[in-house]
Amino acid sequence: MSNQPNKEGFYGDFGGAYVPESLRQCITELQRSYLPIIESEAFQKEYHQLLKDYVGRPSPLYYARRMSEKYGCRLYLKREDLNHTGAHKINNTIGQILMARQMGKKRIIAETGAGQHGVATATVCALMGMECEIFMGATDVERQHLNVERMRMLGATVTAVRSGNMTLSDACTEAIRNWCERPQDTFYIVGSTVGPHPYPDLVTRMQSVISKEIKWQLQEKEGRDYPDYLVACIGGGSNAAGTMYHYIDDSRVKICLAEAGGRGVDTDFTAATINCGTEGILHGSRTLVIQTDDGQVKEAYSISAGLDYPGIGPLQAQLARSGRTHVFAINDDEAIGAGYELTRMEGIIPAIESAHAVAALRKMKFKQDDVVVLTVSGRGDKDVETYLNNKAMAEGFGF
Repeated sequence: MSNQPNKEGFYGDFGGAYVPESLRQCITELQRSYLPIIESEAFQKEYHQLLKDYVGRPSPLYYARRMSEKYGCRLYLKREDLNHTGAHKINNTIGQILMARQMGKKRIIAETGAGQHGVATATVCALMGMECEIFMGATDVERQHLNVERMRMLGATVTAVRSGNMTLSDACTEAIRNWCERPQDTFYIVGSTVGPHPYPDLVTRMQSVISKEIKWQLQEKEGRDYPDYLVACIGGGSNAAGTMYHYIDDSRVKICLAEAGGRGVDTDFTAATINCGTEGILHGSRTLVIQTDDGQVKEAYSISAGLDYPGIGPLQAQLARSGRTHVFAINDDEAIGAGYELTRMEGIIPAIESAHAVAALRKMKFKQDDVVVLTVSGRGDKDVETYLNNKAMAEGFGF
């Protein structure tokens, strides 16, 4: 299974570019431009310089001693939570803002759920002096108030979306609608590996710095450049795509992903797209979608504002269908318990999104010498209130 799409943007059965006619020219321009721009020497030099001096890369690969003892393996945490702005999202927004500038765009829009992509987008717009508007579901505006104020402080306009269940999917829909109104001067910085081609490939390439670093960091720490297991949470799929990018064709590496089970995959309150979804079109690509039998997209639910998306990136859909990845559905209580576990055992408060990946460890069995790399995609400052309000969920896990 290749990590590269074909020329139409398909990974096997999934992908493509299903967009309204008003956006066709924009998407075609982006498809023609993105590889020549990002593969140019000038782009690569500026991009990597900003990752080093502005973002703070490389992010550490930390050996989690106490958690390793508990789970009977050699567990390393890829600390994307230590990046500037507190998550992996900045890797992508740095790259896309440089592209937007190269293409002569003056106005930036983005969608956000947990707010980390919105903050990262507002941050790079402040850096580059560009106009910025962030679309965020009204439900998420309320539960991620701190990130909303960070975006506003950075100079962005935050538009609360009140359609649907007022979360991430609705924010995506509204951002696309806005793009249709002003395609000439607007660049849409998509935050995950979703949307029409070339966005899934573009975002994956921007996040691939994660697995590139894992390779040389493991070589330094373990004397080999590959783990036995990779673990990451998955909503739209960007941190997972970056974590596994350089290992997709390496059969020695088992890839385990954690999606949001919500209140259970057998309920209507779930965002477990791979476990529950069927093939359909969502936000410009063919992928797996949580939908009714007649193709109406259902409202996804998760306690995590960044994972309650009713679709998944086409790369992740194809990898799951081919059997390359094993996907766990992690329920809300399991994620909250895992968040407290990492906090109490290693002194690291993870974003609730990342806590889903930590919870997957309980569902896996390791040998003592197995090397496991788990990506902590974001820090948990934004989620402290949610953790405290749902602390009772963690009691069953001993916290």
